[in-house]
Amino acid sequence: MPGVRAGATRLAAILGRNKRMHIHGPSHLHGPQPIGPPHASRVARPDATTPSGLIQDELRISDEARLIEQVKQAPDIRQDRVDAIRRQIAEGTYETPEKLDIALDRLLDEIG
Repeated sequence: MPGVRAGATRLAAILGRNKRMHIHGPSHLHGPQPIGPPHASRVARPDATTPSGLIQDELRISDEARLIEQVKQAPDIRQDRVDAIRRQIAEGTYETPEKLDIALDRLLDEIG
């Protein structure tokens, strides 16, 4: 395909390489290729804006993250709520007609 070769030649010229790109198609597979070091080594230089070249890390934890951590550490069972409901059941005040109507409506919404 002349258009592909011309494009590859232009790409090589743009990249400043004298090599041509070889396209072998989807059926030509190469074996494992070696992993080499980066092409350009970059030495970290102290930044002139930091005093005496020291770099300090900083960590800020948002209020949302703190709340999430509190929720994660909270017990799975709210024992105070369980105790209150058990007390209401024992006293016979837990099952009211209003609560039964709400529960029945939720059940019908779920299955219907």
